[in-house]
Amino acid sequence: MQWSESQLPNLQGKRALVTGGASGIGLETAKALAKAGAEVLIADLDEVGARAAIAHINLHKPLAHAHFARLDLSNLSQVKSFAAALVSEGQPLDLLFNNAGIQPLSKANRTPEGFELTLAIGHLGHFALTSHLLPVLLQARAPRVITTSSLVHRQGIIDRDDLQLLQHYEAQRAYNQTKLANLLFAQELQRRAERAGTALISVAAHPGVARTGIGRNRSRQGSLSWKDQMVGAVLKVIMPLLGQDADKGAQPLLYAATQKDIEPGGFYGPSGLGEMKGPPKAARIGGMATDQALAHWLWETSEHLCEVNYDALTQLRRA
Repeated sequence: MQWSESQLPNLQGKRALVTGGASGIGLETAKALAKAGAEVLIADLDEVGARAAIAHINLHKPLAHAHFARLDLSNLSQVKSFAAALVSEGQPLDLLFNNAGIQPLSKANRTPEGFELTLAIGHLGHFALTSHLLPVLLQARAPRVITTSSLVHRQGIIDRDDLQLLQHYEAQRAYNQTKLANLLFAQELQRRAERAGTALISVAAHPGVARTGIGRNRSRQGSLSWKDQMVGAVLKVIMPLLGQDADKGAQPLLYAATQKDIEPGGFYGPSGLGEMKGPPKAARIGGMATDQALAHWLWETSEHLCEVNYDALTQLRRA
């Protein structure tokens, strides 16, 4: 029997945080979680979109518990303060969806720290956020961290001498690298959580080819060059032909977050041709994503860049 959103378990009493929850895959994930009874916190820069999302959720489920909190994943200081506020509430966090990301422009954008923006938002921000939220994650009985990767992780390359793409920046390379980093992080987090003896499960998922606003939202990063305009035009043609709706693209994330028989450290995506669309199942891991030495290097490097550590895995472990 093919899995669908209708098979979500009752999530009453569960608390979930979805980054990038104001639109696209994140929005559909937040909607499904709230419908299943979970308390959902939408963390996003887009306050207008997030408020509209919450209004939509409340319209279809009047007693839903959906909230918004502004989060700028490219700003590590803001990530830290955001997490500190959440930890201070003292409530367990059952599900953390590291989902937010951007489709980069042809001209590199960088954070004040000099980090390439795609990597900063998609990987480093989530790496820091997860670390800071460990105290409330490990309060939950069976916490899960679900990180959104992509089919293009297989084309991703991480150059240890040029992680910030200072020498060889290309928009697609930046995106591929970040999605590879997401998968490496998810797997390494699982290995470390197991070694620490915690109940935390880390998994990754990808939406296949999903029709979302990630391409349209590139204008928020700055003016679009002719190359960026061309990419947008191509996406408008390809996505309707090959892709599936965003609610279907969210299914692998929901499956990975809620099913009992998932593989810790596993990777899930659509089951159709080329994993582009279809009901969720275990996905193929390829390219550099199988390199555990690279995952270890990326972890250590990310701890240094983000000025965080994961000591709480051992300090706060629970049976």
